[in-house]
Amino acid sequence: MEKCIQKIFNNEIFAYLFFGFATTLVSILSRLVIYQLTHKELLATGLANSIGILFAFITNDTIVFKQARKNRLIRLVKFSLARLSTFLLDLLLTFLFVTQFPHIIGQFVNESLDKINAIETVLAQISIIILNYILSKLYVFKK
Repeated sequence: MEKCIQKIFNNEIFAYLFFGFATTLVSILSRLVIYQLTHKELLATGLANSIGILFAFITNDTIVFKQARKNRLIRLVKFSLARLSTFLLDLLLTFLFVTQFPHIIGQFVNESLDKINAIETVLAQISIIILNYILSKLYVFKK
């Protein structure tokens, strides 16, 4: 069983997706706990996002891409910049396809803004997951 688990985690893409899912759970739980403690939604969102990025960096750095300790701070800065860029892409895609030009997707869902937003969210997140992996592989954690 242990060898099977080890073999799975030696697959870089599977490990990336697994820890991406774990990062999502860490972010959601952090946000809920921080909100319950403070009742400040923006603080909870900001801190949870920061915790998620730090968790993602640590797991990607040590487990997924198996980096040496040397230059870890530089990789953290690069990782944070890469995540900031995909966050900005997320905002841009939302603005374009939900706010500015909803009819592009809306023509397929009777112009329902809820459905437009849901479809854009799923498509954007798939694109962002792929782009985050590419940026991590080629820019942050290159060997």
